[in-house]
Amino acid sequence: MGERPADPGDGLARVGAARMRLVLASASPARQALLSAAGIDVTVVVSGVDESVVDSDQPETLCGTLARLKARAVAASLPAAEQDRVLVLGCDSVLAFDGQVLGKPDHAEDARKRWYAMRGRAGVLHTGHCLVDLRSGSAEASAVEEVASTTVRFADLTDAEIEAYIGTGEPLHVAGAFTIDGWGGPFVDGIEGDPSTVIGLSLPTLRRLLARLDLTVMSLWRSK
Repeated sequence: MGERPADPGDGLARVGAARMRLVLASASPARQALLSAAGIDVTVVVSGVDESVVDSDQPETLCGTLARLKARAVAASLPAAEQDRVLVLGCDSVLAFDGQVLGKPDHAEDARKRWYAMRGRAGVLHTGHCLVDLRSGSAEASAVEEVASTTVRFADLTDAEIEAYIGTGEPLHVAGAFTIDGWGGPFVDGIEGDPSTVIGLSLPTLRRLLARLDLTVMSLWRSK
């Protein structure tokens, strides 16, 4: 969910004689770490999409549109591959809370106000996914999309806890101003749904998208 560029790796897996390559259209180290832990290596290519160009008060529409723009922008930038089957995955996350759609905070005071409002309450984290299939030897690309949603129950933080968390700087770099896999983990009492959605990339959703392209998640596993 953060924006620090991660080590790209080679992103190669094999299905028989064919080579599969997954390109992640995101600089998020959390997303790459999630995929790596699931046995999937990726090549990281940051999309450069200006997220401010999309405006919607519907969280599913907003994150789904941004995921699509990121995936297609990266797909269009890649050179044609003669042997590899290349897949490009774009993701975007937003938090729906109290009638608002919240991405990353603009500054520390914004994050502080959010946490004062969120503590002891719940929101829904939506993550949009777009998987573009650049088939070898084809000028056309097919794409499949899905938005995953998970309810997050926030702990009833004290003022001191909020100040300490803001002081780490983490809330400024993530959608909704929180994480479950970082400094913010102790401040989330529970979730209802897929945990990886909250991290920024739903692994069950990725599996379903691959199936719609007649692929399996095993086809992306790194060679042992």
